[in-house]
Amino acid sequence: MKENIERLEQRLGYQFKDKQLITQALTHKSCKKTKNNERLEFLGDAVLDLIVGEYLYMKFPTKPEGELSKLRASLVNDKSFKNIAQELNLGKSILISAAEEHNDGRSKESLLSNAFEAVIGAVYLDGGLQNAKAAAIPLFEKVYPKIDMQTLFKDYKTLLQEFTQAHFGVTPDYTLVHSSGPDHKKEFEMAVMLRGKVLAKARGNTKKEAEQIAAKNAFEILEKEAHE
Repeated sequence: MKENIERLEQRLGYQFKDKQLITQALTHKSCKKTKNNERLEFLGDAVLDLIVGEYLYMKFPTKPEGELSKLRASLVNDKSFKNIAQELNLGKSILISAAEEHNDGRSKESLLSNAFEAVIGAVYLDGGLQNAKAAAIPLFEKVYPKIDMQTLFKDYKTLLQEFTQAHFGVTPDYTLVHSSGPDHKKEFEMAVMLRGKVLAKARGNTKKEAEQIAAKNAFEILEKEAHE
């Protein structure tokens, strides 16, 4: 465990004064230990939200609030955190139960994402916000060398799914409303629905294209409502 922590500290560019904090951050609840990483995960989530929000605010001084929110949502989520956790090789360092090990726990998105949040939470408690920023931002920039709307927003369906799962506990459905035109030049109209209610409709030359546009429209509607 000591060697794993030392390697992790090197990757983070931060050395812990309180080694118990980083040990706790790497301890999954399946271990049934007195202390696991759930509380640090809770804290790290809030810290990362602030760090990424400030980073985007400074990086894009002319972008409106709506676009900044979309960019943050694309970076502050389980999928993004999993990618960064893999960059840190956290899977090898996490303490998990034999049962979780058997279920490929070291490669699970939620487990890796939570561990990354917990590690940043531990850095924050041990060294403060500046050290947490110094550890997190280079990782985001390494994993996402091009942070912009075009690069990060290719998959609105995933973004919408993550948003609805987080805010409503359910995921959207897509249904074909109408199709028209000859086989070589068909147009499809798709609706995205949540709990049986139509959120948005869109047309495209393929069902996938129409779904993406509908998801984009729905995401923008829900995000606007969330900020009102």
